[in-house]
Parts: sequence; C-alpha cells; structure tokens
Amino acid sequence: MIVVTGAAGFIGSCLVTRLNNAGYTNIIIVDDFSKTEKDANLEGKKFESKVERSVFFDWIDEFWGEVDFIYHIGARTDTTEFDKSIFDDLNEEYSQKIWNACVKFKIGLVYASSGATYGLGEHGYKDSHKLVKKLKPLNPYGDSKNNFDKWVLGQKKTPPFWAGLKFFNVYGPNEYHKGRMASVIFHTYHQIQKKGSMNLFRSHNPKFKDGEQLRDFVYVKDVVEVCLFLMQEQPKNGIYNLGTGKARTFLALANNTFKALDLVPNISFVDTPEDIRDKYQYFTEAKMKKLLRRGYDKGFYTLEQGVEDYVKNYLVPEKYY
Repeated sequence: MIVVTGAAGFIGSCLVTRLNNAGYTNIIIVDDFSKTEKDANLEGKKFESKVERSVFFDWIDEFWGEVDFIYHIGARTDTTEFDKSIFDDLNEEYSQKIWNACVKFKIGLVYASSGATYGLGEHGYKDSHKLVKKLKPLNPYGDSKNNFDKWVLGQKKTPPFWAGLKFFNVYGPNEYHKGRMASVIFHTYHQIQKKGSMNLFRSHNPKFKDGEQLRDFVYVKDVVEVCLFLMQEQPKNGIYNLGTGKARTFLALANNTFKALDLVPNISFVDTPEDIRDKYQYFTEAKMKKLLRRGYDKGFYTLEQGVEDYVKNYLVPEKYY
C-alpha cells in the first residue's frame, strides 16, 4: 500500500490522481477530513481507505507490514501565519514521527519541504545539503520546513529510501479551497471573471519594477510526476529542489492568464500588504541539476503551457484533477 498524507489538499489530491493514472489504487489517504471544503478534491479518486491524521500513528503500528511507501505531503502551508506553535506541531513534530515510523518499519519516504526555506536567496538556490544550516527563511512556515530538513540531515538512522522535495511556487487544479494562499493564477482568473481586470502587488524593492518580481512557478502536474519518479526509481537519498529552473515574472503569469481567456490584459498594481511586505521574496529560481543528474528526464511545463492547461481545462469548466 501507498500512504499519502495531506491527501485531501492541493498537491496531495493531485498526487492521488497521478498514482491512480499509473495503476495504483491501493492507497491510504490521510488528512483532517473534518474540513469539508476539500471534499471535492477526492471525488472520483480510487483508494483503499481514509485515516484521520490524528490516529495515523495508531493505524501504522497495526498495518505497517502492508505499507510499501509513504508520501508525506500534509503540512500547514500558510506563509502569513505567525503562530510558531502551529508549525511546531504539524510541520516539525508530526513529520519527525513520520520519519521515525519509516525508519522503524523500513518504509520508503518522500516528504514535502519548500522553496520558502531559501529566504531572500542570500546563499543562492542550490539544493546542497551543506547550505541547509545557513539558510534564513522569512517566516515561521519556512523556518519549520528548514528545521525539519536540518533535523533529517542530522539523523543517523534513515528510511531505506528518502527524498525531501523543496517545492517552489506550485500552481494548478485542486487549489479551490486555499483562499488567500491560492496561486496568483487562481486569483487572476477570478478577478478577471469578477471585474475584467487584475491587481498585482506593487514592487517595494527599487531593484524590481512593478510586476517584475520573479518566481519559479511549477505546474502541479510536474510536481506529482517527480513524486512518482522518486517512488519508482528511488535514486540517491537527499533533498531535491522542485521547480522548473526558470524564474518568470508575475506580469508574465498574469498576461498568460488573460491570453488563455482570449482577453486583452488589464493589469493594475496595489501595495503589498504590510504584514508580508518585509517577508516577501522578490526572486526565486530552483537549481535543478541534482534531480536531472539522478535521471529525471521528462521536462517541465513552460509557464505558457501550464497556465493554458490550468485555465482552459480546469478553471473555466470548474473541474478537478
């Protein structure tokens, strides 16, 4: 069996679909299923059973012999949340328990880290284990992900295979429930539908013009493809970046959303909210050589390709992946 934590969420639910498409249906999905706004993400998906996040460790103590692999995708991902205790519980302590279970029961593991660990990018964006201790994330979410990475690298006992994935700016279907934390593409589409225009954050950094802040936007279908590759091929253990390796501007992202709708762009700028202004990343770009050297050769959606697929095949018809 394959376990997917955070299975009702954005990336987790897309991963279940990709596993189904690859012929895997012996899946145990783990999440907090009391949050009904995510129910639609699981409709039509094939899995063995649901296990509540709060009782998962009791479950695995009983059924560990049937588990072949764990994807630990579940996490608190709100970069605007500053209550450190929430991240301590869900992103660090829970993840440590997952790791220890995989060590004890000899189960392969892929877990979700984040590009947020790189902070302002003072040390670059190379997924070298030597850099992890030097990184300075900009918020408690990034801290929690980097703290777990540091903890992992300090462990003498490891699962038979493990990989941590530093997700960069992931976008795509099944993020309907994410509210403020949904991708800019999602918000662009809905602002266009509501008022025919889109507001982007104004730059508060003299090195960047308005709308020319740069991020590595990666389509969720590429993310889950890499997840499948890691389980099937199990290359060298380690922490891997997961972006496209190509930074693009928010302006390009918004323009491509208008293009996918066959509309002329109508873009204005608003001040970045003060609660995140000093925590804002103006540039991210994943160095992808490590994953490619390990044999991943399927390429990545360009921003143009990803936005077109997302808008035309999911947002417009209101479909899920």
